Amino acid sequence: MRIQFCGTYLLLVAVLFPDAIATAADGSRIRHRANAVLTLMSYTVVPDVTASDLNIGSGSNDKNELSITQFGGGATLSESFPLYLEGTMGYSRYDPNFVLSDGTTSRRVPTKWNSLTATGGVGWDFHLYTDSLGGNLVLRPIANFMLGTMASDVRIGSYVLEKRRDADYQFLNGGRFNAYGLGGSLMLDYELVSAPQDIDVELRYSDMNLQTYGSTSDIVQGSANAQNLGLYLRRRAPISDWTLLKSPVRYVLEGAHTEYLGDQRGELGFNSLSSLGLGIELDSSKYPVFITRTRLVARYMFGENTNGYGIGLAMSF
Repeated sequence: MRIQFCGTYLLLVAVLFPDAIATAADGSRIRHRANAVLTLMSYTVVPDVTASDLNIGSGSNDKNELSITQFGGGATLSESFPLYLEGTMGYSRYDPNFVLSDGTTSRRVPTKWNSLTATGGVGWDFHLYTDSLGGNLVLRPIANFMLGTMASDVRIGSYVLEKRRDADYQFLNGGRFNAYGLGGSLMLDYELVSAPQDIDVELRYSDMNLQTYGSTSDIVQGSANAQNLGLYLRRRAPISDWTLLKSPVRYVLEGAHTEYLGDQRGELGFNSLSSLGLGIELDSSKYPVFITRTRLVARYMFGENTNGYGIGLAMSF
C-alpha cells in the first residue's frame, strides 16, 4: 500500500485571476466567484503529484493567493484478489478581494474561501501482460466519489454590514455550501519489483463531475468538472553498497506530467504541469514495524508561466 503526502511551492509569473483579485462587488460577480471555488475544489479530488500542494500568489504585493493541499494513497489488496482501493483528502483556500464603492469612496473587502474534500475510489485490476523481467501490466478501471464543503469567511467589519444587507453579502459573511462528486478513472499500470531495480509507470485518465448542495444561499448553486490525463514514472535502485536498517538504501528518480482538461484547463493560468524528482528510500521491512519503506523526494515543478519546487514524503505498508 502507498500512502503519499507531497508538498510543492509554485510561483505564478503572470497575474492570477486579475478580475477576481479586485472586482466590483455586485451580486452576479460574487456569485460567479463563489461558483469558481467549486472548480478550484476540483484540483483536490483526483490524485495528482504535480498539484498535490499549490501555493500561488498574484504577482503583486497584495496577499491574494490560492493554496491547494492534497494527500492520499492507493493499493491493490493482493494478486489473488485484485481489488484496488484509494483515498485522498484535500484542502484549498482562495483569498480574493472585492472592491466595495458607495460612488465616492471605495475600499477592498478581503475574503477567505476554504474548502475540504474527501475522495474515495474502488477499482479492479485486469492483468494484461507479464514481461520477461517479471513486470506486470494491468488495466485498472476505478469508480470515484467525493464529498466536500466550502465555507466563506469575510472580514468586512461593521462598515460593510451596515451598507449591505442582501443575500450576496450574507453568504460572504459566513456562507457555506456542500458538494458531491461522481466519476471514474481508467489507469494503465506497469510495475516491476526486482532486486536490481523497481519501476512504476502509471497512465491515468480521470473524470469527475462536482455539484453543489446544501448551500446557505440560493445564489451559490453550480457545478464543475475535474478532468485530467496524467503520466507518472518512478525508478528505484540501490545506491552501490550503501546499507541502512539492514537493507540497501535506494535512490529514487521520478517524473510526472498532468494535462488538465475540461473546466480545469487554463483555470489557474496553465494547461499542464510537469514534475521531476530525485530522492532516497529507506527499507525497514526487516524490522517489526508496519511501515516497510519510506521515501523522501525533492521535486522541481514547471508549466506555462509557472515554476516551483517541493518536498514529497511517501510510505509503503
